[in-house]
Amino acid sequence: MIEKKKYCGLITILGRSNVGKSTLINQLLGKKISITSHKTQTTRYPIIGINTKDIYQSIYIDTPGLQIKKKRTIDHFMNRMINSSIKDATLIIFVVESLNWTLNDQIVCNKLNVLTCPILLAINKIDNLTDKSKLLPYISFLSKKINFLEVVPFSAKEKININIINNIVQKNLPESSHYFSKNNIINCSQNFMVSEIIRESLIRFLNKELPYSLIVNVEKIILSDHGDYNIYGLIFVENVNQKKIVIGYKGEKIKMIGIISRKNIEIFLNAKVYLNLWVKEKNDSINNQNIVYNSSYLNSLNNLINFIY
Repeated sequence: MIEKKKYCGLITILGRSNVGKSTLINQLLGKKISITSHKTQTTRYPIIGINTKDIYQSIYIDTPGLQIKKKRTIDHFMNRMINSSIKDATLIIFVVESLNWTLNDQIVCNKLNVLTCPILLAINKIDNLTDKSKLLPYISFLSKKINFLEVVPFSAKEKININIINNIVQKNLPESSHYFSKNNIINCSQNFMVSEIIRESLIRFLNKELPYSLIVNVEKIILSDHGDYNIYGLIFVENVNQKKIVIGYKGEKIKMIGIISRKNIEIFLNAKVYLNLWVKEKNDSINNQNIVYNSSYLNSLNNLINFIY
């Protein structure tokens, strides 16, 4: 029996903050693996999602928005992660917003201009356009920036033209054996995904009150004999004032955050969940642990890319 040819490659989703990169990867995979919100810099670490359809395996990397000012240590880590993810990409999906080209878009575009791999331009949020006739001049304007492989207007929210992006990705995958089993959807640990779900609830519930430096650490996930999960999580903040913001008056905010998080974790784990959350102030050792964690994640990403290529 002749074995079928297989195709596999690394696809990096790139763009400035808040253009819909995380929503796009969720739609491409048909499953939510990356948290989303209207707040900028929701994604802090590259999330790797695997989409296997018959002979095709697409390994997607959802990157944080490129940090232009790089004021904080975490900003430098984000940019290092982004650079690692585009270095050996088979294809890059450059996501921009319809009729809203910014300086940050141009800076990302300048970074892409020196690359040799094909770049697909994906123009998001076309569902928000009241005058569709303005889209063609915008596409013409962007097409002069880079020699794009193709340009696809789409809506991540409304799932418009997601299938077109999927088909373009498949057509550009090189012949290669698959690196993950067909049941693999994400490379991240269960603890990491649960911590991201809690962080998403914090972002959505606290909105502008949310301290950016907030860290969520899932210490333990215990599976009971009955198939229930007991989860213990710590929310680290900078100071007592931030602690008060997260907890709220008489604990009302942290209670609601816990309820929202628990429901979403139950969907993710497909099981009953008992969630225990505490809010603590960070100290120097916790800050150092966070830097080590980021470095560890970056190394694992590099190892994965080296393994594939």
